[in-house]
Amino acid sequence: MHRSVLLEETLKYLNLSETSIIVDCTLGYGGHSSEILKKIKRGFLFAFDQDEDAIKASTLKLKEISNNYEIIKSNFVHLKEELEKRKITKVDGILFDLGVSSPQLDEKERGFSFHQDAKLDMRMDKDNPLSAYEVVNTYPYEKLIDIFFRYGEERYAREIAKGIIKSREKKPIETTLELVEIIKNNVPEKYKREKHPARKVFQAIRIEVNQELEVFEQALRQALDLIKVGGRVCVITFHSLEDRLCKQIFNEVSSINKSLKELPIIPEYYQPKYKIIGSFVPTKKEIETNHRARSAKLRVIEKIRE
Repeated sequence: MHRSVLLEETLKYLNLSETSIIVDCTLGYGGHSSEILKKIKRGFLFAFDQDEDAIKASTLKLKEISNNYEIIKSNFVHLKEELEKRKITKVDGILFDLGVSSPQLDEKERGFSFHQDAKLDMRMDKDNPLSAYEVVNTYPYEKLIDIFFRYGEERYAREIAKGIIKSREKKPIETTLELVEIIKNNVPEKYKREKHPARKVFQAIRIEVNQELEVFEQALRQALDLIKVGGRVCVITFHSLEDRLCKQIFNEVSSINKSLKELPIIPEYYQPKYKIIGSFVPTKKEIETNHRARSAKLRVIEKIRE
């Protein structure tokens, strides 16, 4: 079952009112969206997702609550463009929940999980021409090392990439468990005992397949432009790369330009347009009832001037 992480905190820091116009950039299975919809009785919710299964499941959930919503089947990188099509140029709040939803992980044929055997896939959008199969079977050695280091922070990236190249020379690597086996055979015994040895490589491949960091950065910058004064952007991340990127962008837009810091009076025009509200982690109780919450972090920023 999919449980939304940091749900109470998200609802609190989105500062919802009955008339809020809210965007959920990551609808998934409707956990956050359904609770938001209950609180914005005279407002409106726009929710983005590109996964057909998630859209079907969420539609059933949301229509039980109200009709004040629209699901947009699109990647959130098209956030501004899709809202403009609907004559929306400003909103009260925007949410990103960057976790892979539990049903996607649990549905073994999607190929996200290193615990279940399935075809190598990992596409959030099933129409995406690039899947994990292409990454594993066609990327050159140096490129594999690069994505394992950059997106997985995997210390045995070279050894694992070497093992993949060697293996695919004999025959293509077709399934998740074949890949897990190759990873296990190319890392030290001690490493296997620490945590699942495939975790970081699977994360790296998933990020590469879905271009998650590039897409997130573009969408987050669009979100900051779209919120009204007093509006907030809430971002839930699950690993250090996304969190670092979010923190970096939030710091950048809420700080005064270094070259102006020496001025005795800084004109309002140069003052930051945003202020950071804070960062929040799940309670001990939430982590106990939902182990997927253990690495989650919520960051919140507010627009304070045009």
